Amino acid sequence: MTCASCVARVEKALRQVPGVRDASVNLATESARVVAASLPALAGEVDARLRRAVRAAGYEPRTAQAAGALSDAAAASTWQGFAPVGIGMLLSLPLLAPMLLSPFGIDFMLPAWVQLLLAAPVQFYLGARFYRAGWHAALARSGNMDLLVALGTSAAFGLSLWLWWRGVPHLYFEASAVVITLVLLGKWLEARAKRQATSAIRALQRLRPEVAHLLAEPGARGVQRTASDVPIAEVMKGDRLAVRAGERVPADARVLEGESEVDESMLTGEPLPVPKRPGDLLTGGAVNGDGLLVVEVRAVGAESVLARIIRLVEDAQAAKAPIQRRVDRIAAVFVPVVLLIALATFAGWMLHGDGVEAALVHAVAVLVIACPCALGLATPVAVMAGTGVAAKRGILVKDASALELARRVDTVAFDKTGTLTLGRPVLTALVALDDALAAAPHTEDAGGTKQADALSLDESAWLAIAAGLQSGSAHPLARAVADAAARRGITAETPLALRSLPGRGVRGDIAGQSWALGSLRWCAELGVTVGTAALERLHAQGASVSALLRFDGLGAAHAVALLAFTDEPKPHAAEAVAALHARGLRVVMISGDNARAAHAMAARLGIATDDVFADVLPADKAAQVAALKQGGHVVAMVGDGVNDAPALAAADVGIAMANPDGGTDVAMEAAGITLMRGDLALVAEALDVSARTVAKIRQNLFWAFAYNVAGIPLAAFGLLSPVVAGAAMAASSLSVMANALLLKREGRRPDR
Repeated sequence: MTCASCVARVEKALRQVPGVRDASVNLATESARVVAASLPALAGEVDARLRRAVRAAGYEPRTAQAAGALSDAAAASTWQGFAPVGIGMLLSLPLLAPMLLSPFGIDFMLPAWVQLLLAAPVQFYLGARFYRAGWHAALARSGNMDLLVALGTSAAFGLSLWLWWRGVPHLYFEASAVVITLVLLGKWLEARAKRQATSAIRALQRLRPEVAHLLAEPGARGVQRTASDVPIAEVMKGDRLAVRAGERVPADARVLEGESEVDESMLTGEPLPVPKRPGDLLTGGAVNGDGLLVVEVRAVGAESVLARIIRLVEDAQAAKAPIQRRVDRIAAVFVPVVLLIALATFAGWMLHGDGVEAALVHAVAVLVIACPCALGLATPVAVMAGTGVAAKRGILVKDASALELARRVDTVAFDKTGTLTLGRPVLTALVALDDALAAAPHTEDAGGTKQADALSLDESAWLAIAAGLQSGSAHPLARAVADAAARRGITAETPLALRSLPGRGVRGDIAGQSWALGSLRWCAELGVTVGTAALERLHAQGASVSALLRFDGLGAAHAVALLAFTDEPKPHAAEAVAALHARGLRVVMISGDNARAAHAMAARLGIATDDVFADVLPADKAAQVAALKQGGHVVAMVGDGVNDAPALAAADVGIAMANPDGGTDVAMEAAGITLMRGDLALVAEALDVSARTVAKIRQNLFWAFAYNVAGIPLAAFGLLSPVVAGAAMAASSLSVMANALLLKREGRRPDR
């Protein structure tokens, strides 16, 4: 495709295919995304009809894999595709020489037959692509840049033949040849710029290693086992691989043996290597440091993190921003309007009495200069550059709409646990509430050493029951209970009929009795009052408190113990909140925790008391986000887990933060933007990338429209020759591309 009119024609052709619900075509990536009927029986038929529709519209359909191979081949050579441009330059330069030398007093003219021999190959061999594409556009009762170039240069070439036949010495062969050469040069430079804009995709694709070192099932442990090299495509989930020093990790895996530091900068933007030990997770594509690791594969192919990242970046770069859809509607009528202006120009100069020659030259200049290339490229190239810059920083943009809307955000809502905090709470107190109400609460330091010595027999029993109830949960508080029991050497009780109540807690049977561990909100719903002085003291310390409940034979619940947990804010979290405040944004914290604990954490982070919403159930977070949006506010929601997905989807801009403990996949699907590392500073950076990208889009559209608004009248009034018009047309597209690529330069700054 060559211009925005091509986009409109291909989209129209695809949407007319039976079974197609919607189609979106991107000029910069030369790709089409089609939403079709999901019936398996129709899949093959729809695919075949899509290909026929594209071909009938005048274009050759390519699969994504074939297009990617061509793109990789082009990227491998700086001068790929330059041959036609070079031939055009060699043939056009002698035609242009008299014009270039005349200011120096050198006046000569090539013989007409020499001009014809030089211009004809350019017009009909190098320019054949314009005739083919223009003919298909005419058959489709549409217009595009190719049609304008074909009509304009054919008119100049035909006028030269007519003037030669009449014996007029001044011909216009140089105009047709030079215009075609300049257009080809512009397209070649555009292609180079596109490859630079899509460099992020190619860089991510290069992270995939070609082979993996497969280990046989171990008879004895140790990293000295013999490994056989297999293609990466043959690696399966559950395989054990050896990852040597300096190699890329072949697939998502878990470390079984060995220790090392792993460079994940290309995936997460994290500039420092991350230590990895047995039990830690590895992402395919990361670079191993000096250690030798034995790993077990957890995900391969399309399910791997790297594949999902590539998919997200490709989707964002192929998607169409809302502003581009408005531009496409303008471009659809642009070429017919230009043809009318060219006819009016010809008629006007004829009526003015300047003759056919002058009228035709000025009409040709109008056709040549009025190219919708810049309009078609203005938005997608900026989106490609912006998403590429974001990806290198560890910010993945799922769709262009989120990128365009993020700059308008005035309220940023954060989930508390795992987003603002480390998400690794520690059990800091266990208070027995049996007849030992006089028993003082026992606190511990961060390492948990004091509590182990202070626990009474009853408290040990309560902890064993609590650990048993939490044995089937991956919740951070469940891990805190399990860790506390493990440190004390306490064996968890085995529960039966275990069931979870989202947002409330967990209930099960242990030793023939019904138990539950849950929130104080649940206690209130069950009619259990826990109003001890110990509870007030724990809340005053900013702790999150859960209650261990025992149900009697009548089903009535009684609180027997309180468990207090504390979590620490993430490093630089307060700085990130301050940075958002400095931008004039309102920062809100939404938490399922009790109000005292939520307010204590907010005070440490610099979040105002009025902007804290506590005791919010996971199912109610979306409603809270909807309330924040009232009054026209644009809300971004930042979360990291499965329970945040509804709120992320309800926000104007959902921002999912990677969670090394899992749950990120669901959040990524619901969010428009994903932060690949848990650095809260990336939230402000994502908003910055959005603002700069939208600014480039607006600049590009302004200059694209301004160029046509100024250039067409100048050409119509005879102030631009066809050659100058051709150069200006090429320059307009290149200026749009260059301006968008400045995003990559602006994005280069030292990491914090």
